[in-house]
Amino acid sequence: MAKEGLKAREVKRQKLVAKFAEKRAALKAAGDYEALDKLPKNASPVRLHNRCKLTGRPKGYMRQFGISRVTFREMALDGKIPGVKKASW
Repeated sequence: MAKEGLKAREVKRQKLVAKFAEKRAALKAAGDYEALDKLPKNASPVRLHNRCKLTGRPKGYMRQFGISRVTFREMALDGKIPGVKKASW
């Protein structure tokens, strides 16, 4: 389990990116890089990192489900994800 602070920080970054997205696009189109430098660092979408919605794990993230591979496997084996079952051949 990731610390609650790490999860909260990531949510805060997502809100900042959304807030400044339009302004960043306008400044980029105008080529005003000095004004871009004055925006908050966390307003850059490059600083975002996908995290598991349940555990906050930063690695092994599966975009299609929004959870980590470990959580996905546990849920799939428990039958909590519809349409997913363990492969066997």
